Amino acid sequence: MNISATATPVRKIGTALLVVPFTGASLKKNGSALLSDMGFDDGVMEDFKAENGQMAFLYGSTGKTAARRVVLLGLGEGRKLDDYRKAGALLAAKAVEMKVGSLAVDMTAVKTFAASAKTSAQTVVSAFIEGCIFGSYRFDRLKSDKLKKKKDRDDKKRDIAELVLRSDTAQLAALEEGFAAGLITGSCQNMARDLVNLPGNMLQAEDISRAALDSGARGGYEVRVFGKEEIEALGMGGLLAVNKGSQHPPTFTVLEYNPAGKASRTVALVGKGVTFDSGGISLKPSEGMGEMKSDMAGAASVIGAIEAAALLRLPVRVIGLVPATDNMPSGSALKPGDVITTYSGITVEVGNTDAEGRLILADALTYAKKQYNPDIIIDLATLTGACIVALGYSVAGLFSNSDRLAEDICEAGQRTGEKVWRMPLWEEYDEMIKSDVADVSNLGARGAGSVTAAKFLEKFTDGHRKWAHIDIAGPSFASGKGGAKVSGGTGFGVRLIVDLLKTWS
Repeated sequence: MNISATATPVRKIGTALLVVPFTGASLKKNGSALLSDMGFDDGVMEDFKAENGQMAFLYGSTGKTAARRVVLLGLGEGRKLDDYRKAGALLAAKAVEMKVGSLAVDMTAVKTFAASAKTSAQTVVSAFIEGCIFGSYRFDRLKSDKLKKKKDRDDKKRDIAELVLRSDTAQLAALEEGFAAGLITGSCQNMARDLVNLPGNMLQAEDISRAALDSGARGGYEVRVFGKEEIEALGMGGLLAVNKGSQHPPTFTVLEYNPAGKASRTVALVGKGVTFDSGGISLKPSEGMGEMKSDMAGAASVIGAIEAAALLRLPVRVIGLVPATDNMPSGSALKPGDVITTYSGITVEVGNTDAEGRLILADALTYAKKQYNPDIIIDLATLTGACIVALGYSVAGLFSNSDRLAEDICEAGQRTGEKVWRMPLWEEYDEMIKSDVADVSNLGARGAGSVTAAKFLEKFTDGHRKWAHIDIAGPSFASGKGGAKVSGGTGFGVRLIVDLLKTWS
């Protein structure tokens, strides 16, 4: 998508679709005059109320505007950044559906929008562009007609070729800065979605590592990949145990972005990279198992967030740690009742081989603390179905041993629309993961499954005082459940983490 800014008068912009956004307040104040200026009757205002995402298409402007058609786009109250992001996503989705190759958006009122949202014009534009990129996304590269043209990467999506933002000359710099940031974050989120949407036969642990290497090349940051022999030498017993049933070797990938100047702090991001989760010997039910290709969504979001941080040149040092494998049943697979020794030296009784994500994350969390001792550690993982039971499909579970860190993450979730809800980490839950034969069990009691999983992870942070676990099992993959308007990978976590890193800058 080619995005640009212009100060050309609205009526003179020749485009397939001219978009005029309104909040409820701006519609009442300026709607009639603007419509009249473009040559339209204001009778449309009887039906158009500027509700968020509402669109009214107008045709035949008596020659007063060069655009072939005009659409009024509702922003709702426009008091939250997500109002602009959601409206942009719905607009772009409609444009793709209509096969509109180019569109222009009248952002003359961007200062008013920014005042309503109590933020800057750049931030409003960035959120709107993030939404446009999200809404225009289609994963159709595996359809036969696309496979024939797979060498032409520009043909893989029925994309919007051109998006022009219009405003007064004084606002052009703000528009350009905003769309540049939005383009980076939105594109990195869609890259993560591409990884999540790939089926298990096309994405193994080594493919995740290659994706990280490609990302490092684009973003200009360092990536190191540990193969199976190096993982064995490190003694990462959790990752190796989960990989025992696989025909494909595991990888452990370390991504490191160092800013040009002095870093404000060091943040370690750990992403679960289970490329397909059959449950292992504790086999999952067949219904919905195909969605378990998304069990590496945490890894994808970590890669996407670090690439965005690098391209945005944020003054924060960011370390990414991605343990990757699939979880398959075979004669050599990990069994319930087995006891393994993790990288930390802590022994684990395996109560259920389908509680595998916490085993590979345990090694990565220990590595983060031992090798980098960062200021902050955050892990993202599609960890438990119990979190979906608790919070549904649109909100992630947040667990943290730091009130300040939890508050920062919750606020970032509100700004980015990637909402989280804090869950307890009380000492009482430790009793539920005790083992008679090992230091700890990977399986808690029947209740509080997302909490006991988090308590398990906490044991491998070696007492780090600013750690957070984000269970993204619900919002990372949309399958039409919970009223979702998108299908497949969502890239949940990329916007959230990028916003956090900006805050800490």
